[in-house]
Amino acid sequence: MAPKKGVAVAAKKKAEKTWKVVNPLLEKRPKHFGIGVALRRKKDVTRNVRRPRNVTLQRKKRILKMRLKVPPALNQFTKTLDKNLATNLFKMLLKYRPEDKAAKKERLVKRAEAEEKTHERKKPIIVKYGLKHTTYLIEQINKAQLV
Repeated sequence: MAPKKGVAVAAKKKAEKTWKVVNPLLEKRPKHFGIGVALRRKKDVTRNVRRPRNVTLQRKKRILKMRLKVPPALNQFTKTLDKNLATNLFKMLLKYRPEDKAAKKERLVKRAEAEEKTHERKKPIIVKYGLKHTTYLIEQINKAQLV
């Protein structure tokens, strides 16, 4: 097939436009990054920066925590109280701590003294058992209460 006339005319006009006069001071040159030719472009070197040891440890710990799945029973200990709240909590818990041996003995002595004053001495209820003894209680009227 022969080329169309419109396409040839457009190519000719395009060729004429490229022959413009260009200022040699503003001429485009491709960059060449060999030794002593052009400056290197800036590179992102934040990964290569040497940081203090505690900072690197903090970052590694944070990444590990994100990657590990911690069970809730252990995770509850990662969240701590601030100092004011902790002191208030410990003051409250002091009221509910178990008593020591001396305090327990003192409490029991006071209780025993209070019981002695209010109650008179009664005979203890003795449960008697055995075949011979139960038959004896049954034979006597109103002695056996529960057989």
